[in-house]
Amino acid sequence: MVFIKSFLIVIILSRITACNFAPGSYPYAEEYELNYSEEQLKTAINKFKEEYPEYIVPKVTINNQGSWDLPDGQSEEPAHWYGVYFYYKNENKIVFTWTRPAGKDKTTFAFVSINDGLNLGNWKRINKDFSRSENKLQKEKFERLILNEIKKQIQ
Repeated sequence: MVFIKSFLIVIILSRITACNFAPGSYPYAEEYELNYSEEQLKTAINKFKEEYPEYIVPKVTINNQGSWDLPDGQSEEPAHWYGVYFYYKNENKIVFTWTRPAGKDKTTFAFVSINDGLNLGNWKRINKDFSRSENKLQKEKFERLILNEIKKQIQ
């Protein structure tokens, strides 16, 4: 009987703590599988930013010092992701996303996090750091303002 209780306690504790140990660099990202090549998606993102320049991130600071561009581009080693930043001008928030090939004509486009303001370091991860209702609103906003508009650029 003691063995069964101990076993159940270990199982319950494992399940509770396992949520905090997600694998990978971006374990909470909201991933969208798109039926386009990564090059098609990158081209559509660039066209979207040309058509809607208000989504281009202005200069940013770190610890309220300096002034840097936040360019889109391939991650360093390992080069798994192509990072893309968008800007919600009315809310003064930066959106971080990435793309990665998922096959010949498929690409994963992931919504990763939102930074509050242009001073980097105030990131909140989607599917992790927002309340359930706020998380849902953020994903709906991203889909409406960015994802669906980028898809229109391809069609």
